[in-house]
Amino acid sequence: MFKNSKQPRECINLSRRDYSLSSLEKHKSIHQWVKEKAALLKPDHIKVATGTEEEFAELTNELIQQGALVKLTKKENSFLAFSDPSDVARVEKQTYICSENQNDAGPTNNWKHPTEMMKILTPLFDGSMKGRTMYVVPFSMGPIGSPFAKYGIQLTDSPYVVCNMKIMTRMGTNVLNALENDDNASFIPCIHTVGAPLKEGEKDVSWPCNSTKYIVHFPDSRSIYSFGSGYGGNALLGKKCLALRIASVMGREEGWLAEHMLILAVTNPQGEKKYFAAAFPSACGKTNLAMLNPTIPGWKVETVGDDIAWIRPGEDGRLYAINPEFGFFGVAPGTSMNNNPNAILNIQKNTLFTNVALTEDGDVWWEGLTDSPPPNLTSWKREKWDAKDGPAAHPNSRFTTPISQSPTLDPDWQNPNGVPISAFLFGGRRKTTVPLVTEAFDWSHGTFIGASISSEQTAAAEGKVGSLRHDPFAMLPFCGYNMADYMSHWLSFAGKYTLPKIYYVNWFRCNNEGKYLWPGFGENSRVLKWIFERTNGQRDAVQTPIGYLPKIDDIDIPNGTSVEAMNELLRVDIDAWKNEVDSIEEYLKMFGSRLPNEIEAQIRNLRERLNNAN
Repeated sequence: MFKNSKQPRECINLSRRDYSLSSLEKHKSIHQWVKEKAALLKPDHIKVATGTEEEFAELTNELIQQGALVKLTKKENSFLAFSDPSDVARVEKQTYICSENQNDAGPTNNWKHPTEMMKILTPLFDGSMKGRTMYVVPFSMGPIGSPFAKYGIQLTDSPYVVCNMKIMTRMGTNVLNALENDDNASFIPCIHTVGAPLKEGEKDVSWPCNSTKYIVHFPDSRSIYSFGSGYGGNALLGKKCLALRIASVMGREEGWLAEHMLILAVTNPQGEKKYFAAAFPSACGKTNLAMLNPTIPGWKVETVGDDIAWIRPGEDGRLYAINPEFGFFGVAPGTSMNNNPNAILNIQKNTLFTNVALTEDGDVWWEGLTDSPPPNLTSWKREKWDAKDGPAAHPNSRFTTPISQSPTLDPDWQNPNGVPISAFLFGGRRKTTVPLVTEAFDWSHGTFIGASISSEQTAAAEGKVGSLRHDPFAMLPFCGYNMADYMSHWLSFAGKYTLPKIYYVNWFRCNNEGKYLWPGFGENSRVLKWIFERTNGQRDAVQTPIGYLPKIDDIDIPNGTSVEAMNELLRVDIDAWKNEVDSIEEYLKMFGSRLPNEIEAQIRNLRERLNNAN
């Protein structure tokens, strides 16, 4: 399929223009970097991605011919990819933060010294793109020209990744123009290869990857290397790699926050609008909340983003946030017209699906989309599906779709200065202990709440599904430096700014039979309403040892939810919380002397309040 050569040939006539290596000559630093890396990677061809619709069509046609994509006849300009079964999720065990000092990476990150890591990576990357095209992908996280924006250049040998990057980022020649026109602009170098070089005449596979995988971040040099995986955040390096792991380091040094948070707007019947940002571990309902349809008459929710927030102090002392992404990378299974109609409407065109099932009439399906599966499905393993073989769609199957198509899109979603945040929400999947909603006493207590999040494991990460894992700020896999220092960075905002209130929510509390007490989805608007009114000083609250809780009469009770269920949802089980604080304290011991004194004081104060409650 590809001819081999010692030197990379420059491809021409891409979208009727020459976007070869020579097109970068006016961008001297980019041009030199690309030349240096091409000498290591040894691709047969080099193409500079333009971000045009014509280019997207060329790439998808190429991928269809290679068997990597299936064009969907039921959805306009939409496609389905099936990954290799070994390449379906984040590879946290092989994700590294390579700071000069191991303590700067902290105990929650894998670490190697940069020099040692490069000794491992250089032989792997040497010649890794032989037989392939290397795409130079300029991209912006955040609106181009925004004071929030950060620019990246990703080298990749995966046309599938280029197509996804077009949807997920502001990608193409506009970014090169921004870098050329801004003397202060710089780019973050990102190198990705599937690690599957082709010998001359060798036939490619539909999903090339390598059993050896490394996702490596160098926070000191602001660079990212990814080897062996073509899937999701392992390969779309603007997402978790840049927008969280590297950006969190930049935020600490520059005085802002890079967070694993959705951003939504809530408007009351009087037309007053507030913006909330919410952090949940992956596959715990962020996208559903970001696109929520309120069940309360007169209330409206609009979407700014579903996964990542960059938050900066504004000139007025408030915190402002942007969503640095340009698309949604949503978990498909469980998403339906019943629980998230806006997501379903969003993915009817211009969408890339990965690892969902294919229907015989050229559409997609996954568990939860409909009550029963359609006949003659092709599973995510490219086989005729039989229920006894497991789910038709992989539990971590995804859709990549433009935010601009969202039916609930907030008009200010691309405001270059961000939107003002009135409340932060933290949460996870907890069947017991954690009430429906709790308000922190103050910013320091809210920081402790963020540090103490734990959730039942989901399919988005490696590990046993259902097991409980601590996930501070929902950033455990994504913080680019020592998590204890990250807590200190949050604490440093106290007293400096007009800060949002902080809440801990739990949609997943169950009764003794294991059934959910709260209906969730659109009914979560009732909790958002209480938070909205609390930020306006319109509602009282009940002080408990763990924070402020709603009075039962102040939460609009959903139809079908009993008063007894509401009492249980808002009950603070003192004995369970004593066990909880022990678990939190035991977990936080790993940070040793680096753990902020204020967090230790919050643990002592919580234990004292619980003891006094008896």
